[in-house]
Amino acid sequence: MNGHTQEVCGLRWTRDGRTLASGGNDNLVLVWSWPQASSSPILTLNEHQAAVKALAWCPWQSSLLTSGGGTNDRTIRFWNCHSGTLLNTVDAQSQVSGLIWSEEYKELISAHGFAHNNLVIWKYPSMTKVADLKGHTNRLLHLALSPDGTTVVSAAADETLRLWKCFDVDPKKKKSSTEEESRSKGSRPQLASHTLLR
Repeated sequence: MNGHTQEVCGLRWTRDGRTLASGGNDNLVLVWSWPQASSSPILTLNEHQAAVKALAWCPWQSSLLTSGGGTNDRTIRFWNCHSGTLLNTVDAQSQVSGLIWSEEYKELISAHGFAHNNLVIWKYPSMTKVADLKGHTNRLLHLALSPDGTTVVSAAADETLRLWKCFDVDPKKKKSSTEEESRSKGSRPQLASHTLLR
């Protein structure tokens, strides 16, 4: 599979394993079909102005891909991968190094490097900031969501891991009508403080 002209620095599969997104230092996002992979991508998305490391597929809308650009771009972009259409662009005001969708809330977490070295929780689709999570002193390199969907771990160039309690989950995975109402109105659980690991 050939497509990028410089280093590939981001990869993300869809949940069903049929589509792969790749981001590169050539500022491109390429979308590949699998297992019918050919030597060419099915989509080439070329709106970013810097390297693309951060990629995330929306868990409830399988054709929605989110990508984040590097220092000279600083945007989060939302793509419809059925049509190749750019749906929205948000100025993140900082290098975007990671993206994760919440499984329980219509929210997205972005990780950043220069200049803020933070995490941001965004309400989707309005892309209003829910929380600005600070603690790292150097650029964030990686993000991962815990299996229960409540905690995000971030790794940074400051040689630390930080665990952030970002979301509450109903232990029975059942949403009451009260929860649904409160979520649709934009309310959410209080964020707990983070844990530092060295």
